[in-house]
Amino acid sequence: LLHQQFSNQVYPEIPNGRNGLWLLVALCLNRKLCYNKGNRVEERPMFSILIVEDEYLVRQGIRSLVDFKSYQVGPINEAENGLIAWQMIQEEQPDILLTDINMPQMNGIQLAGLVKEAYPDTHIVFLTGYDEFDYALSALKLGADDYLLKPFSKEDVEEMIAKVVKNLSLEHKSRHLKELVQESQASELGKRIEARLDDSEFSLKSLAQELGFSPNHLSLLIKKELGIPFQDYLVQVRIKQAKLLLLTTDLKIYEIAERCGFEDINYFSQRFKHLVGQTPRQFRKGEGNQ
Repeated sequence: LLHQQFSNQVYPEIPNGRNGLWLLVALCLNRKLCYNKGNRVEERPMFSILIVEDEYLVRQGIRSLVDFKSYQVGPINEAENGLIAWQMIQEEQPDILLTDINMPQMNGIQLAGLVKEAYPDTHIVFLTGYDEFDYALSALKLGADDYLLKPFSKEDVEEMIAKVVKNLSLEHKSRHLKELVQESQASELGKRIEARLDDSEFSLKSLAQELGFSPNHLSLLIKKELGIPFQDYLVQVRIKQAKLLLLTTDLKIYEIAERCGFEDINYFSQRFKHLVGQTPRQFRKGEGNQ
């Protein structure tokens, strides 16, 4: 009955027999997961994955066993051998490579070697059978992240994905933090403004008095040197400082708002969401794209 329902509606290529039943069970599990989500809007996935496996049913089974979107993984692409996979990797540079070892034209070990040399940030996981286990252990020493031993279960795949995504998220956060720290101030004028970020009373008028200019003249200077009006620049650097504090401290959000010159936490959250695309709480938790 299951075979008839799925074959007629969506998957005419599903074979009969044990292999077909295994794939059907996976598809049913996936359909149930999607149904239980109701009308909740999914967050945009963060990390892309390429599944490389010469057996079609295994590729489809992996796709169907796990709700990848719930792990912020997508899009999900496939390749049937290492040579095709290498061509796709050069074009798309996936974050995660899940590859079989024993494949025609180019095996998984050879593919992983190319990927690690050209794209060292890619996380690699091997699919392996008992007879290939020694190869998988050798690959781990070369820089692969993990392996899945066939036959694997839904829980095995979920555990692996959760582990890899956790590592990717930490790396993403670390790179973001490094970029924030390394961003140099635009000029001496920019440094003067950034030194007063915690002062909620700081304004163009007070800066003009400090520097001995009229507000109108200083406004023109700032626009010429920094490229944007004073108030826009001030808000941008305050939000940049807030992002840094969110990533590096355990301060409460209202405390961070105060340290960045925002007296009204609602206004702070509104401006942060407008410029960053996330609320401060979402940004700190690493939800969605950052």
